[in-house]
Amino acid sequence: MDDITIEELKQRMDAGEKLNLIDVRELYEYEDYNIGAILIPLATLPTKLDELESLKNEEIIIYCRSGARSRNAKMFLLDSGFNNVRNLLGGMLAWREKY
Repeated sequence: MDDITIEELKQRMDAGEKLNLIDVRELYEYEDYNIGAILIPLATLPTKLDELESLKNEEIIIYCRSGARSRNAKMFLLDSGFNNVRNLLGGMLAWREKY
């Protein structure tokens, strides 16, 4: 699945689309700035798969600070049977720089 740009995500958010957003940063990063995703730090993701089971066939957009942790999370979820996982390119660094 292709990754998603900050521009595409912003456009979809502004249109009011229901999105499944997961932030894989740490709590202190999330508290500093977030865009409304659920927080599942990367280290805890393997223990949260049951909670995400209902999203296996839905689009999930994952982000972190720069896109590196979320890229790892995307690969983990794809390997775990999730079908439509997209990484936010540039992460919150790019988002905050533009928006």
